[in-house]
Amino acid sequence: MINKRLLIKHLLAHNDENSFYDKKRKIDIGYKEGKAKFLKHICALSNSNPKNNSYIVIGVKDEDNKIIGVDFFDDSKIQNLINAYLTNPPIVQYENIPFPHLPDDKVIGLVTIRPITSITSLKKNIWKYYGGSVFFRDGSISMAKVFDIEINDVNSEIVSAIENHAQNNIELTLDGVFDFMNKRQDYKPQYKVFKEYFVLCWSGDKKRVNDETFFSRVDIELINEQVRLFYSTLDEVSITFSNDAFKIVEYVKLGVQKSYRYYKLEEKTIRFNDNAHYSIEANLVFKPPQFDKKVLHHIYNSNNAILEKLEKNTTLNKNEEDDLKNLAASYLICYLNGFDDALLKLEAVKLYIKNHSTELYRSYKETMRILRKVRYS
Repeated sequence: MINKRLLIKHLLAHNDENSFYDKKRKIDIGYKEGKAKFLKHICALSNSNPKNNSYIVIGVKDEDNKIIGVDFFDDSKIQNLINAYLTNPPIVQYENIPFPHLPDDKVIGLVTIRPITSITSLKKNIWKYYGGSVFFRDGSISMAKVFDIEINDVNSEIVSAIENHAQNNIELTLDGVFDFMNKRQDYKPQYKVFKEYFVLCWSGDKKRVNDETFFSRVDIELINEQVRLFYSTLDEVSITFSNDAFKIVEYVKLGVQKSYRYYKLEEKTIRFNDNAHYSIEANLVFKPPQFDKKVLHHIYNSNNAILEKLEKNTTLNKNEEDDLKNLAASYLICYLNGFDDALLKLEAVKLYIKNHSTELYRSYKETMRILRKVRYS
């Protein structure tokens, strides 16, 4: 089993970007340009490496390889994006890798692209790239090329050596458990061994509601691979487990006019097998709450008035300051109830919320995470 933190270190130390490895400061697949560029890199790396894994490391400065991190990204629907836009799509996995020196809410993103012998191409137009385009790696650059060329397999030995040097061992596993238990002392950290091989650690702020147990500020890590499986600072989560599975149900708090309730968003089950493999099954169970259209029209118009003031740099009154705290979530509710333009408003307000306060921007990012899950499904 590969220790993904060690793998990233070896990739960064090996050499600069090349035909099997790319690094990015960040990616943003919430927008058409970012989505197109991400698909281009997936396509190019897949075509350039038909016999070995390819990797993209996200959260690293290009100039000096400094590890600065990115937000936790839930990848459960990213394969849907790959399948929708690429012909002969490779299997792509996005994992969140914690590093000890990073803040709690930051990780390094690791994209693994599995080898496929068929040529991968864009299925349809996106941004400035045309459907039918085929990309390859030319050194550290992903670019369009004709594909009636011979692909020389020059990377398999190098990639195999890097992966072999990143294999996990007992010392790394024990160090990972102790690091987690010490770091999460405020939230009652726990661990469990599955199938005498896998070590899962988790922590969270526990509370009881109507005879049910929920957790917030949840952190779940698979120590063998140094992979963060789940992280949230706001949402409520229920946790159950057996001898061979660990299940979390994520809830989101939504409502209007100071009337809120929790809705199930996603059920995720990690299953551990006897053959030293595991699988993750994620099911979106979210049913968008429906509200009175007249009430939503009032909220939508009020939100637009606040956004207009923000754009004009006009001071908000106290009521508007209070409404600003729920602006992103209420725009999301409007969008889920048929207000299509609310999506554009939600994107437009990002910069103003980001500049307002860290806490408010964290809430905004949680709202966008919900939106991304719903749209990808």
